[in-house]
Amino acid sequence: MSLDVQVYRVMSSGLDEFVLDIEMQTDVRRVALFGPSGAGKSLTMQAIAGLLRPTRGRIVINGSVLFDSGKGIDLAPRKRRLAYLFQDYALFPHLNVRQNICFGLRKGLLNHYGRDVPAATRRWIDAFHLGGLLNRYPAQISGGQRQRVALARALSTDPGVLLLDEPLSALDAGLRHDMRLELAAMQAQIDIPTVLITHDPADVGVLADEVFEIAHGRILNQGPASILKAP
Repeated sequence: MSLDVQVYRVMSSGLDEFVLDIEMQTDVRRVALFGPSGAGKSLTMQAIAGLLRPTRGRIVINGSVLFDSGKGIDLAPRKRRLAYLFQDYALFPHLNVRQNICFGLRKGLLNHYGRDVPAATRRWIDAFHLGGLLNRYPAQISGGQRQRVALARALSTDPGVLLLDEPLSALDAGLRHDMRLELAAMQAQIDIPTVLITHDPADVGVLADEVFEIAHGRILNQGPASILKAP
């Protein structure tokens, strides 16, 4: 993956002001944005995904220009070929597992499949062992299973890059360890680069090759994942 991100934006709320001023370049396949809550990690990810428009800057992934303020380029999120796995997985509670996974494959209000499962989706249902859960609803499955459903939905759209926003933070310690290993196995088996947000050095050590440490809206440090030591 070739990733070149330069974004600048000032956000104000009352008397508070936050300046996002990020510059990062890398060619590795597994990238982590590391730092405490409020550092600017999610804002950076949202800018990459097209959910936050920078005041100025440039975002280029694998040679494709997604945003360039100087040239007036700002691709819509759907056109960026990026899959975004949100921290809470953002599953629809009124849709079953099958419908959730297939949701992004059709446009419009009625964009979920009924009993039919396309081949692209079946691949991920099988890979994440979800075949026995297709008729269940999110409230009827475990946290680890919900994560697998969200990953299957994200990957079914054939994205160029997978964006992972604190995918393990909602899990307890034991499940977090197991799912970290599952995510690493998933990264090894698919040819899709990942950008991970996390505040946990253990996540960086297992799920990233290069880390960008962010604090107060800026890159504080960068280097191989080994520069952070897991507790």
